[in-house]
Amino acid sequence: MRSYQRIFLIVIDSLGISGAPNAACFHDEGADTLGHIAQRHVPLHIPNLCRLGIANLRCLPQLPMVQETLGCYARLLEVSAGKDTMSGHWEMMGLPVRTPFRTFTDTGFPHELIAALSKCCDDRRIIGNKAASGTEILDELGEQEIRNGDLIVYTSADSVLQICGNEETMGLDTLYRYCEAARALTMKDEWRVGRVIARPYRGMRRGEFVRTANRHDYAIRPYGRTVLDELSENGYDVIGVGKISDIFSGQGITKSIRSASSVEGMKQTIRCAQEHFHGLCFVNLVDFDALWGHRRNVEGYGKEIEKFDRNLGVLLEELREDDLLILTADHGNDPTYSGTDHTREYVPFLAYSKTMKEGGPLENEDTFSVIGASVADNFDVKMPEETIGHSILEKLC
Repeated sequence: MRSYQRIFLIVIDSLGISGAPNAACFHDEGADTLGHIAQRHVPLHIPNLCRLGIANLRCLPQLPMVQETLGCYARLLEVSAGKDTMSGHWEMMGLPVRTPFRTFTDTGFPHELIAALSKCCDDRRIIGNKAASGTEILDELGEQEIRNGDLIVYTSADSVLQICGNEETMGLDTLYRYCEAARALTMKDEWRVGRVIARPYRGMRRGEFVRTANRHDYAIRPYGRTVLDELSENGYDVIGVGKISDIFSGQGITKSIRSASSVEGMKQTIRCAQEHFHGLCFVNLVDFDALWGHRRNVEGYGKEIEKFDRNLGVLLEELREDDLLILTADHGNDPTYSGTDHTREYVPFLAYSKTMKEGGPLENEDTFSVIGASVADNFDVKMPEETIGHSILEKLC
């Protein structure tokens, strides 16, 4: 069995492919991210994704199946007790999340945490403390934060504590210092959230506030070793594009490339394909989720997929004979669904190499960890203790 010199693993953040069998347990009956986008965003023009087999995974409105696909395709089901960024990515690299991270969607953060955080943040008065859209809470409270020196803290349906800071009046260094303090506080079991997120913005008046690309995520470190650790410690390159390094707290990453957008993330990935490295290029494209899924914007989500598809065509041309491309997602986020939460869905698994003998369907898998196990198998490194997953590499050659 041949091995690949480079593997490109691209996570199209939140591109679910249909409701999971246990969707009802997550209150997500009927969720179907790509299906509902294809139904409402007409026509959805994604020829490169279709050539790789995405329209062959299930019947999709307006997207005909391809008789002979370039790639292999399957659906993956998450085994972790969650439907968020960290559980999805950690599971891909072999670490399932058995206990869900804490959320404070309905209640806001407890008084004790807010009081302790205020003390750590130069005694600023904390405002917000509720689940909200990042853009809406800026319109609501941004002027007050600037005028009074207050601090906007909010959450979402995810396990996150988010802090807003104006780059001109508060400064990035101060915002990051506050977030580091919040991360330390939220390591307590009763307050433990998956991520603390710095949300910097510019502008001085309602309607003019714009969030900048200087977002920074402070995630909990993985509770064990992942495939990324094995790769890096055995001398392989592990390039993280987008927020990959944040998701793994830098653990196992040899080079991190931050992206201002998903379009930029794909352009950075294309540049990586034009350069020499030996190992894994692990990419997260967050705009699908952050800009469109959570905001329930079907049209924006559809256009983002089309932008991705165009850059995917460029990447396919840049791939070398000994490269393997894997496209997947970490959860769903149906923009037609109620609320603003992620949705529990199957995710696509599309794999392609110029040296593949043939494309076609693979068996569906009941865990994302087949990805990490296959990567480890390809580079002949062991799966760490406490990890799960079996390799399907032989089916990708």
